[in-house]
Amino acid sequence: MRRNLMWLGLCLLVTVSSAQVNQSKVSEFARSYAERHDMTIAELTVILNNAEYQQSTVDKISRPAEGTMTWGRYRNIFLQDNRIQAGVEFWKTHEEVLVNVSEDSGVPEEIILGILGVETFFGQRIGDYRVLDALYTLAFGYPKRSSFFTAELEKFLELTEKEGLDLYSIKGSYAGAIGYCQFMPSSYLAYAKSYGEGDGCNLMEPEDAIASAANYLREHRWETGGPIAARVAQRINPKDVVSSSSRPRNTLRYYADNGYMPSGNIAPARKAALLELEGEEGMEYWFGFHNFYVITRYNHSALYAMAVFQLAEAIKEARERDL
Repeated sequence: MRRNLMWLGLCLLVTVSSAQVNQSKVSEFARSYAERHDMTIAELTVILNNAEYQQSTVDKISRPAEGTMTWGRYRNIFLQDNRIQAGVEFWKTHEEVLVNVSEDSGVPEEIILGILGVETFFGQRIGDYRVLDALYTLAFGYPKRSSFFTAELEKFLELTEKEGLDLYSIKGSYAGAIGYCQFMPSSYLAYAKSYGEGDGCNLMEPEDAIASAANYLREHRWETGGPIAARVAQRINPKDVVSSSSRPRNTLRYYADNGYMPSGNIAPARKAALLELEGEEGMEYWFGFHNFYVITRYNHSALYAMAVFQLAEAIKEARERDL
């Protein structure tokens, strides 16, 4: 009987699903998932047949802002007065939670706010794509990253079962990220943390999102009290030693010897990446330290990490003016 249901389900998948989708991949996923989980192929077929291909999802992921914008343009999206003020108000509303989470995780309150501010404007822009549709589309209709999103679709099904969530109603980003802090399903399962005593975690609730964003950074080895980024103070006969990634590999002493003078009182032996960013008034040179690299584990773009850092600093300064 189970074998008959499996073949029936696979046939239904082929006849119902969208033409833009790789049907063999859908069938392979259905068979594999059913074999490894407590679900029949017929039950999984019902779920997948209720997923819809979204061309706009493919269009958006094909041209992410981090890959097409200069730092100057990217910065102007996030370093706006309304976003900064929204961060100050969010801080006031959730001050107790932020203080407790920061003390527990070692992640500064303003950095948590920087993450939430860049990701979703503090929960105001969580996304209006059904997560099921987004992941289905990218798993089976976007070959370039099919493996990644197939795994995320599997994690999404596991997540909804584990947390008792309605998989048909959860909305998020065009890439399938969920909640205030925009966790992909795999990150939700691995790093989401409830604020308080409850077992479950709901990233649509600000308290859990605050705790989870901080936990993500902590689990990726956030250095409590460590520097994040510092602008190069002066260039003197600089050599071409700009870093190819955000991972710190050379010391500040090395960069100084090659013409890049650090600002502030940071130990010369501390490692950093030398970042070159195209600002509105020309190239900007920054040192990104270990904690900057940790932020890029949330999103691998240096533009993203710099936006989080600068938004965090701007919110902190604005709040201090209000006190």
